[in-house]
Amino acid sequence: MELWMLLLLHLQLANAPWIEDVAVSLPAPSNVSISSFNMEHTLSFLPGARTPSNTHFSVQIIRQRKSSWRPVVGCLELKAAQMCNLTTAFKDPYTQYRARVQAFTATQASNWTVSGWFQPLSDTVLGPPGVSVSGCGNCLILQLRLPVTRGGQQNLQLENLYRTVELHVQRTRDETQFRLSLPYKEETVITYLQPGVEYCVTITVTTYFSSNSVSSRPYCAFTSPPPPTTSAYLVFGLLGASCMLVLFFIGLMVHGGWLSSSRTLLQNEDSTNWLLTAHSPTPPLRSCSAGGEDDCED
Repeated sequence: MELWMLLLLHLQLANAPWIEDVAVSLPAPSNVSISSFNMEHTLSFLPGARTPSNTHFSVQIIRQRKSSWRPVVGCLELKAAQMCNLTTAFKDPYTQYRARVQAFTATQASNWTVSGWFQPLSDTVLGPPGVSVSGCGNCLILQLRLPVTRGGQQNLQLENLYRTVELHVQRTRDETQFRLSLPYKEETVITYLQPGVEYCVTITVTTYFSSNSVSSRPYCAFTSPPPPTTSAYLVFGLLGASCMLVLFFIGLMVHGGWLSSSRTLLQNEDSTNWLLTAHSPTPPLRSCSAGGEDDCED
């Protein structure tokens, strides 16, 4: 009876939490979290306080409704500040996963630190697609393309997620704006716009599974070539003023020529009068010797 009591006491002491704390001498990692962007999943963590510099870290994952943890290939000997790529480890996007991290050296190990539950489809953040915008008269043509990822698996998953795009359209001139919700297509046309006016479009992807989306920057384009700008009006104004100056100088030259001609005509007329006067016959002088003094006085 006493032997059974001793065995039972030994088992209780072996499973006591304070015994485990004494055996585990390395500080456990902290801030274990999983982030995801465009279906690329990354685990990050921080080393515990006073963690030795020669410490490595190991990562394991578990699926929901499973009881065994699995090591992650490529994340078995991480160093401090290194992250673990879980994209290929999370094969089922509809399943929830958890991850845990342990610090270890050649002779010591820490407790495991566990992350929260993570579901790839609902917890990933969807970035905007690639966008190019061009005008088509009274409309805009949007060319959309999926973001570039590192593997074919992510491309296929993104194709299934990119179902709808929210378009925020704003007219640059007066900031008039409206929104459209359209099915995702490689080419989308926004119609009934004003010709010759610049519009800016911002694109956001929406999906049934995730409400986490990042909007694109504004992409701007004219629906058709814009009307002449102020500089063009200035050029035309200068040309008009130059033409007026040329006409003014031509008028002065014509007017000056007419005055010169008039002056020449007057000079010619005076000369003619002088010549006529010079060549006209003079009346004969009467002699006073024959008629006497009275005739000369007359």
